[in-house]
Amino acid sequence: MSPHATDSTPSHCLSEVVLLKTFGITANAFLPSIAPLQLLPDEYYASWELLVHNLPALIRDGTLRDEVQTLDVLSTDRLLSEAEWRRAYVVLAFLAQGYIWGGDVPAQILPPALSIPFLEVSRRLDLPPVLTYAASNLWNFSSRGTDFSDIDGLRSIHTFTGTEDESWFLTISVAMEAKAGYAVSLMVRAMQATKVRDYDLISQALEELSACIRDVGSLLERMDEKCNPSVFFNHIRPFLAGSRNMAEAGLPNGVFYDEGDGRGSWRQLRGGSNGQSSLIQFFDTVLGVEHTSQGNSTPHSKGPQSAKSPQPSFHEEVRGYMPAPHRRFLQHIRETCKIRELSLLPATSLGQERLRETYSMTVRTLSEFRNKHIQLVTRYIVLPSRQANAASRKNLASASMDHRTGDQELTGTGGTLLLPFLKQSRDETAQAAQLCE
Repeated sequence: MSPHATDSTPSHCLSEVVLLKTFGITANAFLPSIAPLQLLPDEYYASWELLVHNLPALIRDGTLRDEVQTLDVLSTDRLLSEAEWRRAYVVLAFLAQGYIWGGDVPAQILPPALSIPFLEVSRRLDLPPVLTYAASNLWNFSSRGTDFSDIDGLRSIHTFTGTEDESWFLTISVAMEAKAGYAVSLMVRAMQATKVRDYDLISQALEELSACIRDVGSLLERMDEKCNPSVFFNHIRPFLAGSRNMAEAGLPNGVFYDEGDGRGSWRQLRGGSNGQSSLIQFFDTVLGVEHTSQGNSTPHSKGPQSAKSPQPSFHEEVRGYMPAPHRRFLQHIRETCKIRELSLLPATSLGQERLRETYSMTVRTLSEFRNKHIQLVTRYIVLPSRQANAASRKNLASASMDHRTGDQELTGTGGTLLLPFLKQSRDETAQAAQLCE
């Protein structure tokens, strides 16, 4: 039986501690309880480890693809623990992403030495075979202490560029996840308190959640300390792109995962982005904020959607890029959380009035956090895109920008229309607060 199979006990019957454990939630929220493996212990995988540890130099020298072509197809049978499977997923995701984007033009075919084990590991972990947020952030950091929210004590295990800028960019998200670790169990208790309408407990939890979101936002604002916008846009961001909506960048059909002997399949997958953070979606879900945007990055080809087959929103779709226990946790929250429902009831007591006010305040705080994200995207993507040096290497991940309309057509690494999508997400959040006022 897969370790990711759903437990037979209904989740609404579980205690807080058991429920969090069931869904793989730790004291660090969606991060592991201890730092991830930095090396697969079996020397059988030494060839993978050698390449990934030299990845920045191989990309810089333009020799990564040649080196990958010399690899044997390794079996995944020697991966013995969940930590090893996760480590293999990180290694193969970085190698595959480097192989695809580490040249003057993207590689449309991923060779069997990467495709076969990557597909096997992805199936085992129930994740897509691409560089997800889990691969680049959740399972790709080292820490000099046990407090993963201490950004100054974190380092990324692997990067594409070997720069401090990239390590800082990735570990900012790790610190944000850890900073909010206490908020997950806090809000689970608040959810349970809705059953007995303990307005004071729920209001107190919402006040603490609002403070937590502000703390997470403060970490996001530290991005400028060690990550240069030009370095990010021109050297880091291209390697974070997926294969979906990347025709202009040179992947009209996505990437062919070659499994040898004439077997394989074309796949169009979204690239890694903070949209795949279970934490950010947890904030939305526990507060009952609904998002409808599909994040379509090909607006000129939009047509009317069939009423019989509505398309999922971007937020719903990218849950498939999250670790399986975490996406089931979000589904559980979505199905059972009544905090917003209780907050919208007419206030007939001081407790209810306080709940309405604290709920609205917390949602406004989340909207303010999204404003900070938009400001960051403006500094790190929109402005550098206008200053791109024509003589520099082409930013493949940004090649889908429609120059007829300017930055409004910039595509995110997750395959969305960048600014319109982020602004809609912010506006939908703000609207949720207004309905309660």
